[in-house]
Amino acid sequence: MPSVLGLLEAREKKVREEVARLQAALSEAERALQQLVDARATVAEVLAEPPVAVAEPARKAVAGSVVPHRTEGMAASALTPDYQRIVSVLESEAGREGMRCQQLAAALGLEAVPAKVEGLRSKAKRLVERGWAVQERPGVFTALVTRSG
Repeated sequence: MPSVLGLLEAREKKVREEVARLQAALSEAERALQQLVDARATVAEVLAEPPVAVAEPARKAVAGSVVPHRTEGMAASALTPDYQRIVSVLESEAGREGMRCQQLAAALGLEAVPAKVEGLRSKAKRLVERGWAVQERPGVFTALVTRSG
């Protein structure tokens, strides 16, 4: 007869595999979306359409959308509320030295359980990819700041 812990571990492994599969699918979908946005911008440029009409939808984030690439002067308010909270914590005094995802989860008032921590890690990495945050050391995230000499 299998143990309860053994059954739970097996179920946890299956769920982790499913999460990894979904994260990979989401990442691929985001890449495909970005390619379409880039292609549309190129076609608009070739056809001499105003670039504002092409670039504007890619810069605004709405619920369920991908994180927009950060451009000069873009405020964190362009992000969805979840991402705004992460950026806010990273910009706080506690986040200045960098935060691991477990620390970030605690600062956001979340349980530091693997599912929550991995979800935050995925979001933090997406913020780094899009220019909203920095990963200076493996697993340690900080806010994007302008460094002065």
